[in-house]
Amino acid sequence: MAAVVFGIFALCLAHAHAHSGGFSVELIHRDSVKSPFYNPLETASDRITNALRRSFSRVNHFRPNSVSTKAAEADLIADNGEYLMNISLGTPGVEVLAIADTGSDLIWTQCKPCSQCFEQDAPLFDPSKSSTYRKLSCSASQCEDLQGSSCSASTCQYSVSYGDRSFSNGDLAAETLTLGSTTGRPVALPKTVFGCGLENGGTFGQNTSGIIGLGGGEASLISQLGTSIAGKFSHCLLPISETGKSSKFNFGTNAVVAGRGVVSTPLVKKSPNTFYFLTLEAVTVGTKRIEFTGSSFGSSEGNIIIDSGTTLTLLPSDFYTEVESVVDGLISAPRVEGPQGLSLCYEVKDDDIKVPDVTVHFTNADVPLKPLNTFVRVSDTTVCFTFSPNDNLAIYGNLAQMNFLVGYDTEKQTVSFKPTDCEAVARIEKEEMLQHSRKDDEHKDTAALVH
Repeated sequence: MAAVVFGIFALCLAHAHAHSGGFSVELIHRDSVKSPFYNPLETASDRITNALRRSFSRVNHFRPNSVSTKAAEADLIADNGEYLMNISLGTPGVEVLAIADTGSDLIWTQCKPCSQCFEQDAPLFDPSKSSTYRKLSCSASQCEDLQGSSCSASTCQYSVSYGDRSFSNGDLAAETLTLGSTTGRPVALPKTVFGCGLENGGTFGQNTSGIIGLGGGEASLISQLGTSIAGKFSHCLLPISETGKSSKFNFGTNAVVAGRGVVSTPLVKKSPNTFYFLTLEAVTVGTKRIEFTGSSFGSSEGNIIIDSGTTLTLLPSDFYTEVESVVDGLISAPRVEGPQGLSLCYEVKDDDIKVPDVTVHFTNADVPLKPLNTFVRVSDTTVCFTFSPNDNLAIYGNLAQMNFLVGYDTEKQTVSFKPTDCEAVARIEKEEMLQHSRKDDEHKDTAALVH
């Protein structure tokens, strides 16, 4: 992981770090009632089926033969994203709702004057109305470091394309990006590099206007924050049944994962540096340990990607078949057909079926999964295994991460897992935020009386 891309971040975030010990922002699942994508007419099974469809369409993004080293070479688009983040761009700030994604790098949004833009509900960001907007010159180091950049009239241009032929082209610029915080005090990040999209197209939806890249490349928000957050970020993903609530995405000291039950595994540096590679050694089902022989990412270190935007855990077909066979042998319920892509489904009636224990073995980290991680209800009468075969690919998806505090430390190069009641954490954080808000109001009232 690169260090700070822009030194001013260290100054800005060092102040935020000293003041609040880190900060957290709201992370909204796309199917939450807080999300603009929320459809009250959809059933729980409709949402699961749609999430599976999005997950499968995302997979081409990770295939080695389709991945380039360009920044933000991703297959993540509006309707394929799982989690959304509110940010503010410019001075004065303009709210932008964008897709938060650990599998891509570049931050970008649609901008005026747009020669080709997909339709969006919110107004386009207008850089001419911001006092802090600056285009980057072709000679700027950030332009030179961004692979795929070009030059037009001395202005740096970016161009990103996606697996479904979606794309975004425009000016590479620096702007103040502001994140909301659970303390109630926004965190402003001056001179954040982002793409001001002037020509965009594809299968984007109207409710979003861009992407917040949280990957490992130098253009990502994480890399730009760098040492100011000590290279740390974490998330606690709520179970999919908690549609009315939101998760938290934590930065800096707020992102430290510690205490009882924490296990940590090395992050493996591989190309492209956008993705977060781990090493999967085996999966245990019941008492049967099944050794993992590798994937298209290799047979030793860095053979699996951890990704917050992929729903299922995808495993090479041969290995998956072994795992499925053991799981099936330990379940007594009748098998039924499930949604496309899920090969192991069962009929359930009045009670939930008894499912075997599953433990995922990463290097130095054994992660025991709960039934909510390994089986998902796709209809009133059907549950399905959340692992799926996918040629030789290996991705550790977000269903397996729910109700875990997952922490990334890009300085120590580790990923940590801690079993956590994420709904309880979200409730406590909400109460703390309300307390901060009340204290701020009290300070304002006191100041008004003094004056």
